[in-house]
Amino acid sequence: MSLFDFFSSKPSKPQPSKSEAPSHWIKCKSCQALMYYKEIEKQHYVCPKCGYHLRIGVKERIGLMCDEGSFVEMDASLRPTDPLKFVDKKSYKKRVEEAEAKTGRTSSVVSGECEINGLATQLVIFDFAFMGGSLGSVEGEKIVRGINRAIEKKQGFIIVSASGGARMQESSFALMQMSKTSAALAKLAKANLPYISVLTDPTMGGVSASFASLGDIIIAEPGALIGFAGQRVIKQTIGSDLPEGFQRAEFLLEKGAVDMVVNRNELKKTISDLMCMFLDKEIKAV
Repeated sequence: MSLFDFFSSKPSKPQPSKSEAPSHWIKCKSCQALMYYKEIEKQHYVCPKCGYHLRIGVKERIGLMCDEGSFVEMDASLRPTDPLKFVDKKSYKKRVEEAEAKTGRTSSVVSGECEINGLATQLVIFDFAFMGGSLGSVEGEKIVRGINRAIEKKQGFIIVSASGGARMQESSFALMQMSKTSAALAKLAKANLPYISVLTDPTMGGVSASFASLGDIIIAEPGALIGFAGQRVIKQTIGSDLPEGFQRAEFLLEKGAVDMVVNRNELKKTISDLMCMFLDKEIKAV
């Protein structure tokens, strides 16, 4: 075999398909501008051209809000059961397995302790990628345990919501989490400890109708969709057109349903300032 034949016969390195290749460009859903992924990462996934807030995951949210390396996850081993043996197009068990494989998590809530500009805080973050961030028994339990830790350690408590509402596959078990979490938040208020609710896109259904709307301060990200039922359902029910921007953060701010609309790049400082004010602590320089 000649030298040429030897090298030409070696198998070439497989090339990734277009679907497997990483996308280095992200299109803004609002202004349609193309952005290089490193550029948009530095801006915490806020479009530098129009200010549109793209949805982000738990990892990015922790990096945005927590001091580096300070987040410690709690109750990560809790996982959903299937008390109703629920089946629609797929079994509930199968849907949970698929969500776990997709996200690497066992529920739509990540709960833990962190520091925000040096201030120890209990933090709960919803992961919309896990079954639409739906609220089930495990999610409610994680929230309540986070509240109990905040009371025990005399810390502030934060929930970052991104959810389609209560999980239909758990029926009344999921709906019970609305009252369960609300009762726990009443205990937090009785202990004179602050609860800040952060509403991101989207915050809907039973989540918006319970703990998401009970914060001492309710903060929304710009443009976030917030409400109970969808606009189509409401329009069909009342039989009339809805106002422009209905169920968006800015509309709710105008009507007094939220206290603040805060740009993602200013969220960490805003929260730490509020927590320090509530807890009467010195604000750490940032």
